Amino acid sequence: MTKISNNKVLIAAVGVLAVLLAGVTVWLLSVKQTNYELVQEFELEKEDLEGQYAQFSQQYDELKMTVSNDSLSVLLEQEQMKTQRLLEELRTVKSSNASEIRRLRKELASLRKVMMSYINQIDSLNRLTAHQQEIIKDVTRKYDAASRRISNLSEEKEKLEGQVTLAAQLDATNISVLAANKRGRKARKVKDIVKFQIDFNISKNITAQTGERTLYIRIATPDNDVLSKNASDVFPYENRELRYSIKKYIEYNGEEQHVTVYWNVEEYLYAGAYRVDIFSDGTLIGSQGFTLE
Repeated sequence: MTKISNNKVLIAAVGVLAVLLAGVTVWLLSVKQTNYELVQEFELEKEDLEGQYAQFSQQYDELKMTVSNDSLSVLLEQEQMKTQRLLEELRTVKSSNASEIRRLRKELASLRKVMMSYINQIDSLNRLTAHQQEIIKDVTRKYDAASRRISNLSEEKEKLEGQVTLAAQLDATNISVLAANKRGRKARKVKDIVKFQIDFNISKNITAQTGERTLYIRIATPDNDVLSKNASDVFPYENRELRYSIKKYIEYNGEEQHVTVYWNVEEYLYAGAYRVDIFSDGTLIGSQGFTLE
Protein backbone atom coordinates (compact mmCIF):
# COMPACT_ATOMS: atom_id res chain seq x y z
CA MET A 1 0.00 0.00 0.00
CA THR A 2 2.81 2.38 0.86
CA LYS A 3 4.56 1.58 -2.43
CA ILE A 4 1.40 2.42 -4.43
CA SER A 5 1.07 5.77 -2.57
CA ASN A 6 4.67 6.62 -3.29
CA ASN A 7 4.17 5.89 -6.99
CA LYS A 8 1.14 8.19 -7.09
CA VAL A 9 3.11 11.00 -5.46
CA LEU A 10 5.95 10.53 -7.94
CA ILE A 11 3.58 10.57 -10.91
CA ALA A 12 1.91 13.72 -9.60
CA ALA A 13 5.28 15.45 -9.13
CA VAL A 14 6.36 14.56 -12.67
CA GLY A 15 3.10 15.96 -13.99
CA VAL A 16 3.57 19.25 -12.15
CA LEU A 17 7.13 19.57 -13.44
CA ALA A 18 5.97 18.89 -17.01
CA VAL A 19 3.34 21.64 -16.75
CA LEU A 20 5.90 24.09 -15.32
CA LEU A 21 8.41 23.25 -18.06
CA ALA A 22 5.78 23.79 -20.76
CA GLY A 23 4.85 27.15 -19.22
CA VAL A 24 8.48 28.33 -19.09
CA THR A 25 9.03 27.23 -22.70
CA VAL A 26 6.00 29.22 -23.90
CA TRP A 27 7.16 32.29 -21.95
CA LEU A 28 10.71 32.14 -23.39
CA LEU A 29 9.36 31.81 -26.94
CA SER A 30 7.10 34.83 -26.33
CA VAL A 31 10.02 36.94 -25.02
CA LYS A 32 12.19 35.92 -28.00
CA GLN A 33 9.44 36.90 -30.46
CA THR A 34 8.91 40.25 -28.67
CA ASN A 35 12.65 41.07 -28.79
CA TYR A 36 12.79 40.14 -32.49
CA GLU A 37 9.89 42.47 -33.24
CA LEU A 38 11.56 45.28 -31.27
CA VAL A 39 14.81 44.92 -33.23
CA GLN A 40 12.82 45.07 -36.48
CA GLU A 41 11.16 48.30 -35.26
CA PHE A 42 14.56 49.87 -34.54
CA GLU A 43 15.90 48.87 -37.94
CA LEU A 44 12.89 50.47 -39.64
CA GLU A 45 13.35 53.65 -37.59
CA LYS A 46 17.02 53.90 -38.52
CA GLU A 47 16.15 53.45 -42.22
CA ASP A 48 13.52 56.17 -41.96
CA LEU A 49 15.98 58.56 -40.25
CA GLU A 50 18.58 57.91 -42.95
CA GLY A 51 15.96 58.73 -45.56
CA GLN A 52 15.06 61.95 -43.77
CA TYR A 53 18.70 63.07 -43.54
CA ALA A 54 19.27 62.29 -47.22
CA GLN A 55 16.13 64.25 -48.10
CA PHE A 56 17.38 67.20 -46.03
CA SER A 57 20.62 67.27 -48.00
CA GLN A 58 18.83 67.12 -51.33
CA GLN A 59 16.42 69.89 -50.39
CA TYR A 60 19.31 72.17 -49.46
CA ASP A 61 20.38 71.82 -53.09
CA GLU A 62 16.91 72.92 -54.12
CA LEU A 63 16.97 75.90 -51.75
CA LYS A 64 20.39 77.05 -52.97
CA MET A 65 18.95 77.31 -56.46
CA THR A 66 16.40 79.85 -55.23
CA VAL A 67 18.79 82.44 -53.75
CA SER A 68 21.17 84.96 -55.27
CA ASN A 69 22.46 86.27 -51.94
CA ASP A 70 26.06 85.04 -51.53
CA SER A 71 26.07 85.16 -47.71
CA LEU A 72 22.87 83.14 -47.51
CA SER A 73 24.24 80.63 -50.02
CA VAL A 74 27.31 80.08 -47.80
CA LEU A 75 25.09 79.47 -44.75
CA LEU A 76 22.96 77.00 -46.67
CA GLU A 77 26.11 75.18 -47.82
CA GLN A 78 27.36 74.92 -44.21
CA GLU A 79 24.05 73.49 -43.00
CA GLN A 80 24.03 70.99 -45.86
CA MET A 81 27.54 69.81 -44.90
CA LYS A 82 26.40 69.43 -41.28
CA THR A 83 23.43 67.36 -42.47
CA GLN A 84 25.72 65.11 -44.53
CA ARG A 85 28.10 64.66 -41.57
CA LEU A 86 25.25 63.62 -39.27
CA LEU A 87 24.00 61.22 -41.96
CA GLU A 88 27.44 59.56 -42.00
CA GLU A 89 27.34 59.27 -38.19
CA LEU A 90 23.89 57.66 -38.41
CA ARG A 91 25.15 55.11 -40.94
CA THR A 92 27.88 53.97 -38.51
CA VAL A 93 25.41 53.49 -35.65
CA LYS A 94 23.91 50.07 -34.98
CA SER A 95 20.13 49.95 -35.25
CA SER A 96 20.07 48.56 -31.68
CA ASN A 97 21.87 51.62 -30.25
CA ALA A 98 18.79 53.32 -28.78
CA SER A 99 20.58 56.25 -27.09
CA GLU A 100 22.56 57.25 -30.20
CA ILE A 101 19.55 57.01 -32.51
CA ARG A 102 17.60 59.14 -30.02
CA ARG A 103 20.37 61.78 -30.14
CA LEU A 104 20.42 61.84 -33.92
CA ARG A 105 16.63 62.11 -33.99
CA LYS A 106 16.92 65.23 -31.79
CA GLU A 107 19.58 66.59 -34.14
CA LEU A 108 17.10 66.08 -36.99
CA ALA A 109 14.52 68.18 -35.16
CA SER A 110 17.09 70.99 -34.74
CA LEU A 111 17.98 70.82 -38.43
CA ARG A 112 14.32 71.16 -39.29
CA LYS A 113 14.02 74.37 -37.25
CA VAL A 114 17.11 75.82 -38.97
CA MET A 115 15.76 74.84 -42.37
CA MET A 116 12.45 76.54 -41.68
CA SER A 117 14.22 79.73 -40.60
CA TYR A 118 16.10 79.81 -43.91
CA ILE A 119 12.89 79.20 -45.80
CA ASN A 120 11.35 82.23 -44.07
CA GLN A 121 14.41 84.37 -44.89
CA ILE A 122 14.33 83.39 -48.54
CA ASP A 123 10.61 84.00 -48.75
CA SER A 124 11.07 87.51 -47.30
CA LEU A 125 13.47 88.61 -50.04
CA ASN A 126 10.54 89.32 -52.36
CA ARG A 127 12.66 88.44 -55.37
CA LEU A 128 11.30 84.97 -55.91
CA THR A 129 9.75 83.87 -59.16
CA ALA A 130 6.56 81.86 -59.25
CA HIS A 131 8.65 78.72 -59.84
CA GLN A 132 10.85 79.44 -56.83
CA GLN A 133 7.81 80.03 -54.64
CA GLU A 134 6.46 76.64 -55.68
CA ILE A 135 9.77 75.02 -54.65
CA ILE A 136 9.52 76.64 -51.20
CA LYS A 137 5.94 75.40 -50.79
CA ASP A 138 6.98 71.90 -51.81
CA VAL A 139 9.88 71.87 -49.31
CA THR A 140 7.53 73.09 -46.58
CA ARG A 141 4.99 70.37 -47.35
CA LYS A 142 7.69 67.70 -47.25
CA TYR A 143 8.98 68.89 -43.88
CA ASP A 144 5.51 69.03 -42.41
CA ALA A 145 5.02 65.41 -43.49
CA ALA A 146 8.45 64.50 -42.06
CA SER A 147 7.54 66.12 -38.74
CA ARG A 148 4.42 64.00 -38.46
CA ARG A 149 6.32 60.80 -39.28
CA ILE A 150 9.07 61.54 -36.75
CA SER A 151 6.48 62.39 -34.10
CA ASN A 152 4.71 59.07 -34.65
CA LEU A 153 8.01 57.16 -34.52
CA SER A 154 8.96 58.93 -31.31
CA GLU A 155 5.73 57.91 -29.59
CA GLU A 156 6.10 54.29 -30.69
CA LYS A 157 9.73 54.18 -29.61
CA GLU A 158 8.94 55.47 -26.13
CA LYS A 159 6.51 52.56 -25.69
CA LEU A 160 9.08 50.03 -26.88
CA GLU A 161 12.15 51.27 -24.99
CA GLY A 162 10.85 50.00 -21.65
CA GLN A 163 10.91 46.43 -23.01
CA VAL A 164 14.20 46.43 -24.92
CA THR A 165 16.71 43.92 -23.58
CA LEU A 166 19.52 45.73 -25.38
CA ALA A 167 19.56 48.27 -22.55
CA ALA A 168 22.35 46.27 -20.92
CA GLN A 169 25.01 48.08 -22.97
CA LEU A 170 27.24 50.74 -21.42
CA ASP A 171 26.56 54.45 -21.89
CA ALA A 172 29.21 57.21 -21.85
CA THR A 173 27.90 60.59 -20.65
CA ASN A 174 29.20 64.04 -19.66
CA ILE A 175 31.99 63.81 -22.22
CA SER A 176 34.41 66.75 -22.14
CA VAL A 177 37.70 67.46 -23.90
CA LEU A 178 40.45 69.77 -22.60
CA ALA A 179 43.05 70.86 -25.16
CA ALA A 180 45.94 71.56 -22.81
CA ASN A 181 49.21 73.42 -23.26
CA LYS A 182 52.54 72.35 -21.73
CA ARG A 183 51.48 73.87 -18.39
CA GLY A 184 48.39 71.68 -18.26
CA ARG A 185 46.07 74.62 -18.85
CA LYS A 186 43.60 75.22 -21.67
CA ALA A 187 45.52 76.18 -24.79
CA ARG A 188 44.43 79.39 -26.45
CA LYS A 189 45.82 78.48 -29.86
CA VAL A 190 46.01 75.24 -31.79
CA LYS A 191 49.80 75.43 -32.08
CA ASP A 192 50.11 75.46 -28.26
CA ILE A 193 48.23 72.17 -27.73
CA VAL A 194 50.42 69.34 -26.40
CA LYS A 195 47.77 67.05 -24.92
CA PHE A 196 44.07 66.22 -25.01
CA GLN A 197 42.45 65.30 -21.70
CA ILE A 198 39.19 63.45 -22.26
CA ASP A 199 36.82 62.97 -19.30
CA PHE A 200 33.53 61.06 -19.26
CA ASN A 201 31.28 58.97 -17.03
CA ILE A 202 30.19 55.39 -17.60
CA SER A 203 26.57 55.43 -16.41
CA LYS A 204 25.15 53.17 -13.73
CA ASN A 205 23.54 50.08 -15.27
CA ILE A 206 22.54 47.18 -13.03
CA THR A 207 21.69 45.03 -16.07
CA ALA A 208 25.14 45.37 -17.65
CA GLN A 209 27.73 42.63 -17.22
CA THR A 210 30.36 43.45 -14.60
CA GLY A 211 34.08 42.85 -14.84
CA GLU A 212 36.90 44.09 -17.04
CA ARG A 213 35.72 46.09 -20.06
CA THR A 214 37.74 47.53 -22.93
CA LEU A 215 36.99 51.05 -24.15
CA TYR A 216 38.14 52.37 -27.53
CA ILE A 217 38.30 56.15 -27.98
CA ARG A 218 38.51 57.70 -31.45
CA ILE A 219 39.52 61.35 -31.98
CA ALA A 220 38.29 62.45 -35.41
CA THR A 221 39.70 65.53 -37.17
CA PRO A 222 37.62 67.99 -39.26
CA ASP A 223 38.33 65.93 -42.41
CA ASN A 224 37.13 62.72 -40.61
CA ASP A 225 40.65 61.31 -40.24
CA VAL A 226 41.33 59.53 -36.92
CA LEU A 227 44.34 60.37 -34.77
CA SER A 228 46.35 57.18 -34.23
CA LYS A 229 49.89 56.25 -33.23
CA ASN A 230 50.01 52.98 -35.12
CA ALA A 231 48.22 51.62 -38.20
CA SER A 232 47.65 48.35 -36.32
CA ASP A 233 45.59 50.09 -33.62
CA VAL A 234 42.19 48.79 -34.77
CA PHE A 235 39.13 47.12 -33.24
CA PRO A 236 36.19 45.20 -34.74
CA TYR A 237 32.97 47.10 -35.43
CA GLU A 238 30.04 45.89 -37.56
CA ASN A 239 31.98 43.37 -39.65
CA ARG A 240 34.91 45.74 -40.27
CA GLU A 241 37.84 47.24 -38.42
CA LEU A 242 38.05 50.83 -37.20
CA ARG A 243 41.16 52.70 -36.11
CA TYR A 244 41.26 53.96 -32.56
CA SER A 245 43.26 56.67 -30.81
CA ILE A 246 43.21 55.39 -27.21
CA LYS A 247 42.55 51.97 -25.66
CA LYS A 248 41.43 51.93 -22.03
CA TYR A 249 40.72 49.00 -19.69
CA ILE A 250 38.25 49.54 -16.83
CA GLU A 251 36.84 47.32 -14.09
CA TYR A 252 33.07 47.89 -14.28
CA ASN A 253 30.88 47.04 -11.27
CA GLY A 254 27.53 48.34 -12.49
CA GLU A 255 27.83 51.69 -10.71
CA GLU A 256 28.56 55.07 -12.32
CA GLN A 257 32.29 55.37 -12.98
CA HIS A 258 34.43 58.35 -13.99
CA VAL A 259 37.09 57.78 -16.64
CA THR A 260 39.95 60.05 -17.78
CA VAL A 261 42.24 59.34 -20.74
CA TYR A 262 44.99 61.37 -22.40
CA TRP A 263 46.29 61.84 -25.94
CA ASN A 264 49.79 63.27 -26.42
CA VAL A 265 49.74 65.50 -29.49
CA GLU A 266 52.63 64.64 -31.79
CA GLU A 267 50.95 65.45 -35.10
CA TYR A 268 49.99 68.72 -36.80
CA LEU A 269 46.60 70.04 -35.71
CA TYR A 270 44.52 72.65 -37.45
CA ALA A 271 41.45 74.66 -36.52
CA GLY A 272 38.02 73.19 -37.04
CA ALA A 273 35.39 70.82 -35.65
CA TYR A 274 36.71 67.64 -34.00
CA ARG A 275 34.77 64.71 -32.53
CA VAL A 276 35.37 62.09 -29.84
CA ASP A 277 33.64 58.70 -30.23
CA ILE A 278 33.69 56.08 -27.46
CA PHE A 279 33.10 52.38 -28.18
CA SER A 280 32.66 49.31 -25.99
CA ASP A 281 31.69 45.73 -26.88
CA GLY A 282 31.29 46.63 -30.54
CA THR A 283 28.87 49.47 -29.77
CA LEU A 284 29.18 53.25 -30.01
CA ILE A 285 28.34 54.32 -26.44
CA GLY A 286 28.96 58.07 -26.65
CA SER A 287 30.08 60.96 -28.87
CA GLN A 288 31.02 64.58 -28.31
CA GLY A 289 32.13 67.30 -30.70
CA PHE A 290 34.60 70.07 -29.86
CA THR A 291 36.13 72.94 -31.79
CA LEU A 292 39.72 74.13 -31.99
CA GLU A 293 40.30 77.74 -32.96
